[in-house]
Amino acid sequence: MLVGFNTSDDAGVYKLTDEIALVQTVDFFTPVVDDPYLFGKIAAVNALSDVWAMGGEPLTALAILGLPLADAELDVFGEVVRGGAEMLASVGVTLVGGHTVEDTELKFGYAITGLIHPQKVVTNSGAKPGDKLILTKSLGTGIISSGIKFGRASEEAMQAAIAAMTEPNRLAAQAMQEVGVNSATDITGFGLLGHAYEMAKGSHVTLQLTANKISIMPQVFELLAENIKTKGDRYNRTYVGDTVEFSPDISAPLQSVLFDPQTAGGLLISVAGEKAALLLDKINSRGIQASEIGSVKEYNGKLIRVVT
Repeated sequence: MLVGFNTSDDAGVYKLTDEIALVQTVDFFTPVVDDPYLFGKIAAVNALSDVWAMGGEPLTALAILGLPLADAELDVFGEVVRGGAEMLASVGVTLVGGHTVEDTELKFGYAITGLIHPQKVVTNSGAKPGDKLILTKSLGTGIISSGIKFGRASEEAMQAAIAAMTEPNRLAAQAMQEVGVNSATDITGFGLLGHAYEMAKGSHVTLQLTANKISIMPQVFELLAENIKTKGDRYNRTYVGDTVEFSPDISAPLQSVLFDPQTAGGLLISVAGEKAALLLDKINSRGIQASEIGSVKEYNGKLIRVVT
């Protein structure tokens, strides 16, 4: 076992030979959009991202489907499965089977197996002082998903969230492996600060994030002003606890964005300072949004500091 669950990493890594290691992960959840086909695609991207965050290449997938049979909308279930299968095929991943159970609400996702060279594994615990922090994708999918649920999200916000959630992290991960980075994680249910906390804790460093460099999706602050947020906002604050310090000018709504649980979010990458510009160029040249949002410091009493 090269990577287990002791540092809350994105996937497990098991060495088979000196040249080959398995990367394994599982992820499934309830719908975040109304369209079942899009939900299937998003669920696939979300599960696959754990392998890409480790620097691996996904190979096969097993579907996991919880069916509320009392509602028995078989065409809806079929669209979910179709969306997921098409996303898998688009990135060269083979669906080898799966399992269904009766449930009180719809749940869908995948167990993913991938491959990686044992010497090229990227963990969430390798960040080093002097590194720059690169983030792909904008934040706000959790808040917008809640806005969709309550019928308050605008078309612009919905389209921005859907575009982000259906964008595979594959190209960004390929750029990451080409350049060589020290650490990475994908931003999902624990939000940016929750996953940054895990990286900082595992690496024994302080991550300093510059809030005004972080891209945020449209209408997010308007939805927050209407008190539309997810339960994950509260849970993630509890998870991170007092290990994060905000400068006085970081507003409460902005803090909520940083704690917002993301679905199929981007990658947070820690890369040596001298390689940061090259990595950004390689990611951006692939048509992927990315920006430098902070740096890694020697541990100074807090795992995360958020400044403007």
